[in-house]
Amino acid sequence: MSSDHADAIHYAHQNPAQFIQHLKEFIQIPSVSTDPNHTGDMDRATRWLSEQLHRIGIVNSRIIRTGGHPVVYAEQLSAGPAAPVVLIYGHYDVQPAEPLNLWQSDPFNPEQRGDNLYGRGSSDMKGQIMATLDAVESVSRNGGLPVNLKFLFEGEEEIGSPSLEQVITENKHLLKTDLALNPDAGMIAPDTPSIVYALRGLAYFELRVFGPTQDLHSGMYGGVIHNPAQALSELIAGMHNADGSIALPGYYDKVKLLSAEEKEALSRLPIDNDFYIHQTGVPALWGEKSYTPVERTGARPTLEINGMESGFTGSGSKTIIPAWAMAKISMRLVPEQDPQDVERQLRQYLIERAPSTIRWELKSMAGGPASLTPRDTPGVVALSRAIESVWGKPPLFKREGGSIPVVVQMKKILGIDSVLTGFGLPDDNVHGPNEKLHLPTWSRGIDALIHFFYNIAETYPFPHVSERSNL
Repeated sequence: MSSDHADAIHYAHQNPAQFIQHLKEFIQIPSVSTDPNHTGDMDRATRWLSEQLHRIGIVNSRIIRTGGHPVVYAEQLSAGPAAPVVLIYGHYDVQPAEPLNLWQSDPFNPEQRGDNLYGRGSSDMKGQIMATLDAVESVSRNGGLPVNLKFLFEGEEEIGSPSLEQVITENKHLLKTDLALNPDAGMIAPDTPSIVYALRGLAYFELRVFGPTQDLHSGMYGGVIHNPAQALSELIAGMHNADGSIALPGYYDKVKLLSAEEKEALSRLPIDNDFYIHQTGVPALWGEKSYTPVERTGARPTLEINGMESGFTGSGSKTIIPAWAMAKISMRLVPEQDPQDVERQLRQYLIERAPSTIRWELKSMAGGPASLTPRDTPGVVALSRAIESVWGKPPLFKREGGSIPVVVQMKKILGIDSVLTGFGLPDDNVHGPNEKLHLPTWSRGIDALIHFFYNIAETYPFPHVSERSNL
């Protein structure tokens, strides 16, 4: 370890209070992207980020306006043309905090209780952005950056990133890089470091079933009208087979089986039935019976009902047959599955199974393919070494069940792999009340990111990586 490298780690260890204070300031900005009432807060968050970038020595920054919320871009290319370029991604928007009555403290007035910092966005992902900036600050103030950096912080991730693909496409020459660092993932446990190397894709739909032209008296018409709520329930129930597999025609045609090596690697993760039962509070698990829980949540596709609406749901009673029923349906996809193929499969299922007593409409709302970064890419290897330097043991590799569309977009448009990291934990209550960040794990994450930047510089030029000028 060079003296600059050691000094950067020492700097981080000397400034935890300052790092936490900056994170608290960031959390205090209620940058809720889905709520028009917070448009001013979204702009305030971009200004705050720009100021923080300038404070740590990233002087070249600007705001990219979009049809929605703005993007913060910045760069520091002081390491020179012989050094690698790393693109750091993050999102400054957060989910709504409601229901507020379930929070033990103000979601936008962060409160430290024990080892945890509570507040909306503390884990997802303002804490992860600040861990990265704190690492950059620690390195830049102690001998300078050994790598060139570019930053791309968006404000629409929590609403599906509708503007980001256009921003990346229109600025692909500005965003020429060797790899992306995306800290929007997490760890299994404080003492179990891990790296996410695969993300599932997404296909999201709204299904509406229609019956009579208006709500009907259930006494007069019950028994002769097929209730749309019942018809929808029957359709939904038929989307899964008795063994937990999905019944859409052709759904598994492109799904690849895990190799024996990868199955063995996933089996080493400390994620079993008891883990999921403890995290969720359910009495027992459910799903494809031929696969382990960790395989089902990362390497197998799913179909979930996210919400249903129909008829009378107020207090008291009202005896009607509703005119319509609606369900929100999402599917998590694995590599090789295509969202458009999945839509065709769902439509074919409805054509084959929907009764003539109702009519239906299907609306596609969002979609994106899965992503997979090989575990032997330079970025993943550099991060693995960095994590082992901090935790004293190599990380476990896992597939993540969620979706991060920007990973696929960067691969498709920029031709670069993303290194997925992050130091949130499964019990951080992300998107829910009392979201928190475990500060000891977060602090170790800052150290790991410092090591990562030096490791990347040492291993450049990367083998089998396209020249940036070819983009």
